[in-house]
Amino acid sequence: MISPPQRHSHLDALAMTLMVGLCALWGLNQVAAKLANAGISPVLQAGLRSGGSTLLLMIWCRFRGVRLFDADRSLKAGLAAGAMFSAEFALIYWGLEYTPASRAVVFLYTAPFVVALGVHWLVPSERLSRVQSLGLACAFGGILLAFGDNLSLPDHRQMIGDAMLLAAAGLWGGTTVLVRSSRLAAIRPAKTLFYQLGVSAVALPVASLLLGEQGIIGQPSALVWASLAGQIVIVAFASYLTWFWLISRYPATRLSAFSFLTPLFGMMFGAVLLGERITWGLSGAMALVAAGIWLVNRK
Repeated sequence: MISPPQRHSHLDALAMTLMVGLCALWGLNQVAAKLANAGISPVLQAGLRSGGSTLLLMIWCRFRGVRLFDADRSLKAGLAAGAMFSAEFALIYWGLEYTPASRAVVFLYTAPFVVALGVHWLVPSERLSRVQSLGLACAFGGILLAFGDNLSLPDHRQMIGDAMLLAAAGLWGGTTVLVRSSRLAAIRPAKTLFYQLGVSAVALPVASLLLGEQGIIGQPSALVWASLAGQIVIVAFASYLTWFWLISRYPATRLSAFSFLTPLFGMMFGAVLLGERITWGLSGAMALVAAGIWLVNRK
């Protein structure tokens, strides 16, 4: 019998350090995905990433003695989490065909509010106070400051993309709530990740075909394959495993507040590595996000 993980009511220094590191990695992943897009279509790329990471995870679990196929009443919740994870990525990449990435970020990062509402009803011990809710709004204000100059009244095509990104945000937040409030909260983080990677490794290549993607484009360069390999090993395997370990031990909403850092890190890495433009409000955005995270996590 596996004993349930020790739960913490607040984030300690370890959790906060890990979350900042994860957000930096996920921001860097945005650059890696753009590089890999030159040779592999986006949804297929996400599917290949999940497939490679699933194999790594199975090898890691074999050496660690983690049993992935024991009956523990987590199958239904696990398959649901995997399906939501797959649909989230399909909607993100499909939605980006209709609306610019800088606009999509604003809608996608409504996900922490979904987490806050979900745990409010399903996990009473993690309900946010009014000040903490204000902190979430403050952090989201940072995203608006950084990316809000790309917002305008949408045309019909952008409305479709915006709706897809909002749906993806709902799935992202809903997956976190499901993991925290279901049987998945009591199993090993590696098995929770296995459900998501395994299902998406099958579903996303199928979605790629249905969306009419090109798939492998020409002869991908070594940089394309290196970018994909980095996503497989560092992002989808190591960082996601760490994320599920954190969810199993710390309040989900407090952790989710840190996710507002990810697009800001992505903006900085894009400027350094790809020569992309940085908006004038980045410094103010960082300050607002940091203030919001502090309000959410203060004791």
